Amino acid sequence: MAHASPLTTDGLVQILFGSSAFQMLRAGSDLGLFTLLHRRPGLTSTDIGRELGLEERPVQILLLGTTALGLTVRQGESYENADVLNGLIAEGNWEIIEDLVEYEERIVRPAEVDFVASLRENTNVGLRRIKGTGEDLYHRLSADPELEQLFYRCMRSWSRLSNPVLLEKADLTGVRRVLDVGGGDGVNAMALAQANPGVEFTVLDLPGTVEIARRKIAEHGLSDRIAVQAADIFADTYPTGHDCVLFANQLVIWSPQENVRLLRKAYAALPDGGRVLVFNAMSDDSGDGPLYAALDNVYFATLPAASSTIYRWGQYEEWFAAAGFVKPERLPGGRWTPHGVISAVK
Repeated sequence: MAHASPLTTDGLVQILFGSSAFQMLRAGSDLGLFTLLHRRPGLTSTDIGRELGLEERPVQILLLGTTALGLTVRQGESYENADVLNGLIAEGNWEIIEDLVEYEERIVRPAEVDFVASLRENTNVGLRRIKGTGEDLYHRLSADPELEQLFYRCMRSWSRLSNPVLLEKADLTGVRRVLDVGGGDGVNAMALAQANPGVEFTVLDLPGTVEIARRKIAEHGLSDRIAVQAADIFADTYPTGHDCVLFANQLVIWSPQENVRLLRKAYAALPDGGRVLVFNAMSDDSGDGPLYAALDNVYFATLPAASSTIYRWGQYEEWFAAAGFVKPERLPGGRWTPHGVISAVK
């Protein structure tokens, strides 16, 4: 497993001004700099200012920041995007990054100012930035319909970013019906249904959420293969008749004790030989990475629920055993996000 490189003063500067680095990415995204340079690489700063409607001073500030960060590259007097940005735009994935930037700006950043308090109090202090009275983010969103809509749109983008790992690693060979616990707006069930034509799905989530899922599923013409059922995933019994239970981006939200409870409910709902699949970002058992998981944990510590965190692979194996499951199997994604699947059998 790769370890972090020794810290340099340049690295310390990027950490110290990390918020400013994000704002450079946000500005380049919101102002259309990166899409402009994808269409027309080699523009000068004067050209860019004219195209973006910026005066000389602002365009110099923007280009100094994006170029110092490696988001853009200067060659003589002309500018072009970094290869990774051009690749994302060419693949049609830049809109995902734009959604994630908006998510970080509007949902994560207001709450992350409470990171230190969240560590000291060992709870999601940043939740106070969200309207409502629920004890977790998901029960509060209904109090702010505009924010709820933004949240689920951006969650769909997070899923689109990581779903290639889910589709590649979630082996549904021999599976007839999958119960997608906490399945949100159905994005994971729909992706898996399209990739596995012979498999049916049930999305289980809160009443307001499954109504969103019902509409999305109908829009994709999958209502005949994906059912939705309203339930509290902790309080209500899981429906039987499924030979696989999926927890996608779900167990990072809850405490270890709560995760064992959820896995025991899955165990009770499954027949002998049934499978449980857990899909989300994972941290290394070594405790020193990856960087994505380390930084994303600021969000998990401050906002979703009192005990949210990106857990280590080995912790899932311990919870499987506590719930009665056997034959755990790790399936890392091998991509730039640390997503993977870990499975076990009843």
